[in-house]
Amino acid sequence: MSATDIAYQQCILPACGATFDLGQALFACPKCGALLDVRYDWDRCDVPKSLRVFDERRGRSNTTRLGRLDASGVWRFRELLPFAQPDELVTLGEGRTILANATHLAKEIGHEPDKLFLQYEGFNPSGSFKDNGMAAAFTMARKLGKRRVACASTGNTSASLAMFARHTTLADGTTMEGIVFVGGDKIAFGKLAQALDYGARTIQVRGDFDACMSLVKQSTERLGLYLMNSVNPFRLEGQKTIMYRVLEGLGWEVPDWIVVPGGNLGNSSAFGKAFMELHALGLIDRIPRIAIINATGANTLHELVNEHGLAFHGGDIDHDKVTAYLKEMDEQGRRAHTVASAIEIGRPVNLDKALRTLEITNGIVRQASDEEILDGKALVGKHGYGCEPASGASVAGLRKLKAEGVIGSEERVVCILTGHALKDPNVTVDYHTGKKPDASYDNPPVAADADIESIAALLGE
Repeated sequence: MSATDIAYQQCILPACGATFDLGQALFACPKCGALLDVRYDWDRCDVPKSLRVFDERRGRSNTTRLGRLDASGVWRFRELLPFAQPDELVTLGEGRTILANATHLAKEIGHEPDKLFLQYEGFNPSGSFKDNGMAAAFTMARKLGKRRVACASTGNTSASLAMFARHTTLADGTTMEGIVFVGGDKIAFGKLAQALDYGARTIQVRGDFDACMSLVKQSTERLGLYLMNSVNPFRLEGQKTIMYRVLEGLGWEVPDWIVVPGGNLGNSSAFGKAFMELHALGLIDRIPRIAIINATGANTLHELVNEHGLAFHGGDIDHDKVTAYLKEMDEQGRRAHTVASAIEIGRPVNLDKALRTLEITNGIVRQASDEEILDGKALVGKHGYGCEPASGASVAGLRKLKAEGVIGSEERVVCILTGHALKDPNVTVDYHTGKKPDASYDNPPVAADADIESIAALLGE
């Protein structure tokens, strides 16, 4: 049975519910304009009876096709995203990540030992979680025969797209051309360097991420580019697997909470879909709660949910509230601004899917200031797991929710670390060298004369 027979695209709003086949390169519902899901006829799929069937694949790697797929932290779960055949799947060894038991960090913030875990996505080939989604999206792009792929990016997406484009070979032996739109002054050099180094055509737009997103959508329609942002439903299929690996790391037990940074809201949307499907298939007995953490300077979801009462309501979303909010934001000239560049997004494209995740998981939204985010990042680094600034929002959000009494110290919590510390080293150095006056966990370098006595004095000998 081909994947085309069992997989299709569907509008996420039940009032529409229109379906489309996989051969259509769609990024919104043609009938109502809403977001699309990749859906499956699970009764015709080879669904495992238990998640433990995946245990035997973990770490198995050899030069055969299936051996390479089993080594992928995306494709070893291929039965749970069966939109392509094994010989069609694109992989660069993505998803070889760890779920770290953060015992020392837990102690520092007053959480019980063995109850706090860090899902570290910085070990992906391009250094961020985006590689999970790109493995799936490039698989679909190749199935469709697309030659030019494009994205708007604050950095991580462009790095991942550029890498995968260079490695994805089409039927005629050529590779794809990667095209990235980045804000003129809002991209960390560690991320920009990757896009340049991997040969992507990099367009620096005089504007922010939201302007780039608008342009890449227009380019998709006018120039036939294949869009690789998370509005592409296949991107989110790959990102579902982050949650599969979390469950795998916990011995297939469901945690109480997942805490995730919120920018364009692709991860939170993918996580909700993953748990929705696993629960419906009877592969988990309950769904964890998800906490989405915005930066205060890019807090569209927080304000819409917590101040304007926006909710999914089974798909009956009050889009008038969203329109009014965005109009007011434009009239006031408000733009997203945060040190956590990866989540510096004012118009999150996956807003509706994130609202669905909040409904599915009984989830909540909070915001964290730049100071809180950087302190969260420093705490992660202090205990040996360096991360990009946006990842610090997870720990900052956890600390806030613990202080509110929402998350108890005895509850099992997984914080998502989205990217590697070297994605934005300037922020780290500034924090530790006095350029961030509110730094609570700074670790500045100490000057010393070039003689052993000076060193001995500094080290207390």
